[in-house]
Amino acid sequence: MNPAISVWFVLTPPVLMLDYAGPAEAMRMAAESGAPFTLHHCGPLQRAATSLGTFIDGIEPLPETLPPNSLVMVVGSTESPEPGTNAPFDTVAQWLKTAPAEDTRIASICSGALLLARAGLLAGRRCTTHFGLVDDLARAEPTARVQHDRLFVDDGDVLTSAGITAGIDLSLYLIEHHAGAERAADIARRQVVYQRRAGDDVQLSPWLAHRNHMHPAVHRAQDAISQNPARDWSVAELARAAHVSQRHLSRLFAEHAGVTVLEYQQSLRVASAQRLLAHSNYTIERVAEESGFASVRDFRRVWRRHHDLSPARFRSGVELDASVD
Repeated sequence: MNPAISVWFVLTPPVLMLDYAGPAEAMRMAAESGAPFTLHHCGPLQRAATSLGTFIDGIEPLPETLPPNSLVMVVGSTESPEPGTNAPFDTVAQWLKTAPAEDTRIASICSGALLLARAGLLAGRRCTTHFGLVDDLARAEPTARVQHDRLFVDDGDVLTSAGITAGIDLSLYLIEHHAGAERAADIARRQVVYQRRAGDDVQLSPWLAHRNHMHPAVHRAQDAISQNPARDWSVAELARAAHVSQRHLSRLFAEHAGVTVLEYQQSLRVASAQRLLAHSNYTIERVAEESGFASVRDFRRVWRRHHDLSPARFRSGVELDASVD
């Protein structure tokens, strides 16, 4: 069982509501469905103005110390005042310098990255923010490697996002990391959004691809496959899970998912293989077997449809990126 994680949304007025509400709702839904999250909403003021002209009340004070395994989410604001000109911003920047522990992960949404920079947390790091603020971020921390074309950037214990709806993408990524891909996929469907996952590239998660539809029977079949993509599913078994006939399921899959049942399952098997290549020392043969492929030859054939690099070269590239970072 994953350890409990205290999630602290830091609200600096005027709070950009979509930066806050979208990610916070994703985390709340995940917690209610069993993810190991305990949510807190804190800031320099007990009552904070928002971008919509409303107010958020009942905000907790910034904690002097953070519990083990905390995740701090610094929410964006509609303002980005200079240091020394705005007491709430200065308070948050100072708190970010002193409160995080060694096991604290810190994430920013939109202009929250400027507060991270002011606190010295982005020195030498890869990071991003809203496209309208990337130049400001580069000036705030000249040593930062600011990424101009990323939804979000994971640089280990510090993550930054482009904000607005990209804050939801970041939250889904964190939910997947701490509570699994299936739960992240479920929350994304409940929020009716795509999940985008980013390392160095912006990309659609294979677990969310072909799910931008609202047909319940197709989702039931996709849920069954995603729970065990290595299983040798027959169309008959999936049709029973979806409560439709085999012929009807095949037609619905093509119409609503845009792929065949087999193509969908193979895409998830390739995604599983990709994770094993990146995070295990399994041989290629073992990777193929664990991912559900009948043989290495079959694995390589399907892999080539999704990747330009061979499995071995893909693994070498992952190892090289890890050594550089």
